[in-house]
Amino acid sequence: MKHPFDCKSEKLIVILFFWYMVYCIADNIISPLGLTSRQNYKALLEGRSSIEQYPKGYLGIPDGFCGSLLSHSVNPKAELSLSADTEDLTRLEKLVVQSVQSALDGLDLDISSERVVLIFATTKGNLEGKREAPGACAAKISEFLGIKSTPITVCNACISGVNAIILAERLLESAKYDFAVVCGGDIIGKFIISGFETLKALSPMACKPFDIERLGLNLGEAAATMVLSRNPSERENWGICNGAIRNDASHITTPSKTGDGALNALKYALQDVDIDELAFVNAHGTATMFNDQMEGVAIERAGLCGVEVNALKGYFGHTMGAAGIVETIISMRSLDDGKCLATKGFEEIGVSAPLHITSETHTTEKRSFIKMISGFGGGNAAIFATKHSPASEKKNDFSGNSLRLEQLHTVKITPRGAVVDGENIALERDSSDGNTLLTSIYKQRIGDYPKFYKMDPLAKLGFVASELLLQKEGGERFVPREDRAIILFNQTSSQVTDAAYTETIAEDNYYPSPALFVYTLPNIAAGEIALRNNYKGESSFYILPQKDKQLMDMILEASLLDRTTKSMVAGWIDYANPSDFEAELSILKINNKE
Repeated sequence: MKHPFDCKSEKLIVILFFWYMVYCIADNIISPLGLTSRQNYKALLEGRSSIEQYPKGYLGIPDGFCGSLLSHSVNPKAELSLSADTEDLTRLEKLVVQSVQSALDGLDLDISSERVVLIFATTKGNLEGKREAPGACAAKISEFLGIKSTPITVCNACISGVNAIILAERLLESAKYDFAVVCGGDIIGKFIISGFETLKALSPMACKPFDIERLGLNLGEAAATMVLSRNPSERENWGICNGAIRNDASHITTPSKTGDGALNALKYALQDVDIDELAFVNAHGTATMFNDQMEGVAIERAGLCGVEVNALKGYFGHTMGAAGIVETIISMRSLDDGKCLATKGFEEIGVSAPLHITSETHTTEKRSFIKMISGFGGGNAAIFATKHSPASEKKNDFSGNSLRLEQLHTVKITPRGAVVDGENIALERDSSDGNTLLTSIYKQRIGDYPKFYKMDPLAKLGFVASELLLQKEGGERFVPREDRAIILFNQTSSQVTDAAYTETIAEDNYYPSPALFVYTLPNIAAGEIALRNNYKGESSFYILPQKDKQLMDMILEASLLDRTTKSMVAGWIDYANPSDFEAELSILKINNKE
């Protein structure tokens, strides 16, 4: 198959659409509340929380903070117990490895098979320890575990965990792999805590999701793993389907007041779902003023006010890349036990929507739920999960409509210049320095979006490349579109901006910059494109150990399983330094096969 970023290519991707469900055959959670999913669920059932107050100066935070850290655990048994041969792994890598190994224990699964893939969800990877890109972290984890296929890192801010589940769902549905080991993990340290602190998002006490007195979120550490399969096991299975990722196209850090992105994700997840059969909606519930209000609006607009809503941040804190996976596993465990868990910290409704927030744990006979989540960059995601007996499982069925994905336009930007559809762009500039080149293109070819000057180099690169593409495409601009996805890849994440932000939190010059911190999330580059163009479709950001066009093709093919998507702005944007950067983006359009 020709690569979709090859200008000579005409017909590119042919897939078969079909409705399918993937199955969770094993899971694990490691948090300060325990080393297994069972231990963690038991702690929540007992109403325990791992959130506590950390003193001034702890981890270099002058005023201290309230959170949930494995390194200072309230549960002395929650300690890693890996063998000596893991000494070369970082703390995060050890945490992820133990979670994956615990999930795999007892499974008859050959993880060395090329039909098994590791999908790693994280926001900052090893940033709090060894300064390397998350893709390198995933590669080391994969190598240690013996997984031979190239790992995929999902780096899409707070929605990364659910995004990873959705990616696994798609890759398994499209028969690219038979099994996906989906693991989320983040280590909380000075970098992340100071960033949220400067955004005024942290609560000085235990968080209170959806409560009228909520003050903000608490950060937490965890690793969580789900092993997903294309086919059900012989016992009862949790099935996952209807995964959707949608952008608000409203603001980079503040959720949409109308909840459009969350609503659109919910609507897709609710396809063919009997709302009366839902036990609950498990919300993101960060306990920040704007997130909880937005989620309430979206839930109400989706017609779900009659369904109970719970949130789990009051037990674990916000576990970043692990959050969506932790909360999905706990939701499955609770329904296995016939329970709907209480929203710890909630007492009185504090959002405008008339939500039915669970204040006490109680029994339920229902066997399905919706998991929703939101994050910086305008990202929102939702999945539907349901429990089935083996006899009622949907089998693998590849019948459906054949589609093709055609390339319309391509742009490539390197230090040597910019090329659109094979033609060089003449520019007046003094050097090949990245900032100079991108600014020159902006001034000569765009010029009407002053926010460009506030962006970091990676976001500038993606913005300029997308503008050149969309100008070439022509047609009406800036109208709301849910049918266009933005799917980006790179290798170095946001390392240039990470280094710049790190300088603002040095011990002798502690003055965190909120403007820099926001751009330490690489998916903000996709969010800026969505915001500029009012694109309310999918926005996803993936990090690979190295540029791998075949793997990128595979992910793009699988993304076609979202039936809302009709076209994409997709490709590679990487900015290692001012003399080493590359954007290679295409507009890809989906058409019915003639």
